[in-house]
Amino acid sequence: MPENDQPIKAGRAGGRAARVAARAAGPPTEERAVRPGFSGGAYKPLSDDECKQVYEAALCLLEEVGMGSPIPEFIEAVESAGGYTKDDRLYFPRQIVEDAISTAAKSFTWYGLDNERTIEVGGDRVYFGTAGAAVSVYEDETRTHRHSKLQDIYDVARLVDTCEHIHFHVRSLVPRDMIEARDLDVNTAYALTMGTTKPIGTSFFQPEHVYETVDMFDEMLGGTPGSFAQRPFCVANNTFVVPPLRYAEDAVRSMVAQVRTGMPINLLSAGQAGATSPAALAGSLAQALAECLSALTCVNLLSPGHPCVMGLWPFVSDLRTGAMTGGSGEEAILNAAAAQMANWLGLPSGVAAGMADSKMPDNQAGHEKGVTVTLAAQAGANLIYESAGMLASLLACSFEALVIDNDMLGAINRTLRGIEINEDTLSVNTIREVVHGPSHFLGQDQTLSMMQSEYVYPEVGDRLSPDDWHDAGATSVDERARQVVKETLSTHFPTHISANIDARVRERFDIYLPVEELTKSSRW
Repeated sequence: MPENDQPIKAGRAGGRAARVAARAAGPPTEERAVRPGFSGGAYKPLSDDECKQVYEAALCLLEEVGMGSPIPEFIEAVESAGGYTKDDRLYFPRQIVEDAISTAAKSFTWYGLDNERTIEVGGDRVYFGTAGAAVSVYEDETRTHRHSKLQDIYDVARLVDTCEHIHFHVRSLVPRDMIEARDLDVNTAYALTMGTTKPIGTSFFQPEHVYETVDMFDEMLGGTPGSFAQRPFCVANNTFVVPPLRYAEDAVRSMVAQVRTGMPINLLSAGQAGATSPAALAGSLAQALAECLSALTCVNLLSPGHPCVMGLWPFVSDLRTGAMTGGSGEEAILNAAAAQMANWLGLPSGVAAGMADSKMPDNQAGHEKGVTVTLAAQAGANLIYESAGMLASLLACSFEALVIDNDMLGAINRTLRGIEINEDTLSVNTIREVVHGPSHFLGQDQTLSMMQSEYVYPEVGDRLSPDDWHDAGATSVDERARQVVKETLSTHFPTHISANIDARVRERFDIYLPVEELTKSSRW
């Protein structure tokens, strides 16, 4: 892997050019206004007693209703620990579940291919990222949606690679030009890995695809078997359940493969309130918790302490039509409560927030994303999936929305940091100097020193006066984002996987992304 880029350091004061260069480079990561992993959890939609009630309801469901369609590996593990099966349902006595919670990993390292981008998942740390299985791409210039392709997987990864406030990248699109499930799984993982050095994630249709993909990852890490297990940079998004309370066979078989290969797992339950989970939000939350606890128990019986995320993703329906709504106030509060429940149990948490129902990156998308992501962050969700790029209730992804949402995530992350109160920040001496001096703070050393350490600035958000905005071209935020997308994707081609290693990968695996796209885009 290449050496990590170092922050550009300003030389001796030598004029405006040097000052501009220093500001453009920005301060070191630890001195910036925001950085990955700020503490969340100040917002608690549930009381401790309400958390206990939800937990007790989940345990009751597992003990008295059980999980349908268990696979042999799960049956053997649970029965050996004291559970039982009856009429194709697997039942979990309370003690088995609580033992699994006690042995489960309370945190884990999600590696980046760039060490500086590695994140520690768990505790009260909050990270923003992507996810989704969108089947279309929103084309901003024509206001149309088109089918997603493998090229889009790579291009989205390259764009995310440059977005400061997106901390991890789980695939957002399904490449509809990949016909066979094997080709889809392996090529999606390949395109993600080639496109970014941030921690990545993807999904798998079959366990065989897990093993093949891990072999590919080992090759990318130098060719030594087991290299990926030593530094797992990819987390599996595993939608293991067909709600209510029934396992999805291929998904749980893939889960066993993920355990055996050392791949961390997002245990993802996505019931839809009013359709596949209760319309009552509390009931939907209890069902999701029960389903995730069942998977956590099985995984920890197979491999105690295997890294997992409690992926409670309780979705919401518009009960007038039955359609999913990802941007509603109900979705916002439910995801915040889901994060709180996992954190209350001391387990790594992951929720889906930012799933705008709007079909384009407009004001509707902005308020839907802002409300849902902010509540999830303030509730302390360790991993906030779907937080950038998604439109149309997860059916579409937008390049422009990724750039716009990056600005939003920087602002939300700033709210997590809060306000530091100390003698220097209270500024009594600075105020005294200004009152008896220039009567404004614009030229104060404190003001200049805190421009980048205290404040976050948008990349495409507009803060000009109306007159200045008009003189600058009167552009909308999506138009400015579109320009950033074009400039980035015509110039940014990550090189963390060398051409020699890529050639070896292509010799062993059926890779469909043209090799020439790795150095020059035919589209952008």
